[in-house]
Amino acid sequence: MRRWILPILSVVFGGMYVNVGVQHFTDTAWFEPIVPAVLGDPTFWVLITGVMEVAIGVGLILPWTRRHAGLGSFVFLIGIYWANFNMWYNNIPLDGKTYAHHWHVLRLVAQLGMMVLSYAIWRSSAPQGSDADDP
Repeated sequence: MRRWILPILSVVFGGMYVNVGVQHFTDTAWFEPIVPAVLGDPTFWVLITGVMEVAIGVGLILPWTRRHAGLGSFVFLIGIYWANFNMWYNNIPLDGKTYAHHWHVLRLVAQLGMMVLSYAIWRSSAPQGSDADDP
């Protein structure tokens, strides 16, 4: 990719993370139904993931933290998919509405796309070399 595309995508992606993270605090109850019951108190997990999303989002926006945030995003998206799969497998409604299988498949594809973007941000932000690498 061109040198300027991933930095711009990082800022946009980071803004999206911050937006969703803030929603975890302003509409906690909306996210609670999809938290797997085995984890316990859903409010706790919604708030924790909200903090993580805001932190990852800010990390993606700031160039000097982007590399770590890209990797953090990749790992986070793997872990958080459990809630989306729980919603799909158990047909859990959000706002009183359940979703057809094709919407869950689309969500999975979007999640995989965000993982690819996270990986690309991480790899493109890797150090190009340092004095420690010199013999």
